[in-house]
Order: sequence, then C-alpha cells, then structure tokens
Amino acid sequence: MHGTPHTVDDVMTRAVTTAVRGTAFKDIVRTMQDRGISALPVVDGDGHVVGIVSEADLLPKEEFRDSDPDRRTQLLRLSDLAKAGGLTAEELMTAPVLTVRPDATLAQAARTMARAKVKRLPVVDGEGRLEGVVSRADLLKVFLRGDEEIAEEVRREVVTYLFPAPASAVRVEVHEGVVRLSGPARDTSLVSVAERLVRAVEGVVDVHIALVVPDAPPAG
Repeated sequence: MHGTPHTVDDVMTRAVTTAVRGTAFKDIVRTMQDRGISALPVVDGDGHVVGIVSEADLLPKEEFRDSDPDRRTQLLRLSDLAKAGGLTAEELMTAPVLTVRPDATLAQAARTMARAKVKRLPVVDGEGRLEGVVSRADLLKVFLRGDEEIAEEVRREVVTYLFPAPASAVRVEVHEGVVRLSGPARDTSLVSVAERLVRAVEGVVDVHIALVVPDAPPAG
C-alpha cells in the first residue's frame, strides 16, 4: 500500500517563528501575542533546536510574582520557581526538547504527543536543525479529506489489493469520513483484514463492514 500513511512533512507548518537563547522575556511574550502562537522553538546559530518556550514556561513569573511559596511548594516545583526568575529564553525554555522527523507518520507523531502530553513538536532533520513545527491541529488536517478522495484510496489500496480484478463486486461508500464496504468476500479472514487496512487510511473516521462470504455452490 503506497497511498498511506501520510507523513509529518505533509502537514507541518514550515514558516516557524523562533527565539534564540538570549531572547528577552518581554520579547518572547510580544512575539507570541503578535504571531498568535503559544510556543517558540529556541535555536542556536546553526538552526539546531536547543529547547522550546511555551506559555506554560512563562506563567510561573506571574504565578509567583507576589507570593512566598512554602517549603513543600519549593521542593515540588523547583523548575517552575527557577523559571519564575528567568529573564531570557535560555532560562525559561524546556530542554531537552522532544522532536520528530519529517518522515515520521502522523500516527507516530500523534503517539509521541499523547505520551508526552504536549501540543506541538519541532520537526528536525537528521542533524537536529529545525525544519518546521507540527501541532495537534496539523495532525487533524487529514480529517478534512473529501469523501471521494478517501473512497478512491480505499478502492485503490484496499479493495483492489484484497479483492482484485477482473471486476470486484465490493462496493465502497464514504459519508463524512465513515467508510462502508459491502458485497461478497472470498473468505472470512479477509473481512477483518479489510477493516484494519481501511482504518489505516488517513481521514477515515469509522468503518462499517457488510462483506459476506457467498455460499459454496452445491456439489454435483
């Protein structure tokens, strides 16, 4: 199957606003506000990603601005307290930063985000240089694929593969990303295989299988 899965390179944002280690706190806030973004990758002079500054990294300065944290808070939130006193990106950033390669599948990127509980990942090349950023919203773009585009891929990559010519009797219908396969199947083992392969097609919301195995003709 060559049509799926799509990769991070297909959906990532390539024009990325960045910071450097010495970028000042107020400049970071101003850039985020002006650009309507919630995080800035921090890069060195060669474009290597060395960290990321998000709104969460900036909030401790306000949270602890007029408070005197007790001993327990100091022990549990050493990192946040350090960031509360941060003045530059290097002092505020989260590092090392989790990244992803442009050839990673969308599923791999989604799993990485979910496990790390992050909203975005810098996309880097083999040398760690920034190529873009992929966000949760970018990963959801696949669900904007049209029904006919999905249907065509299912026919080409699943139906033709499992139920080849001369003329497949398997029908493919797609409505709002929900795929329905109906018609005859050669054997029951192909039913579960077909469902698994259709679910792997980018943009599929759900799969309904109505494939049946024709009764064998009577002997004689």
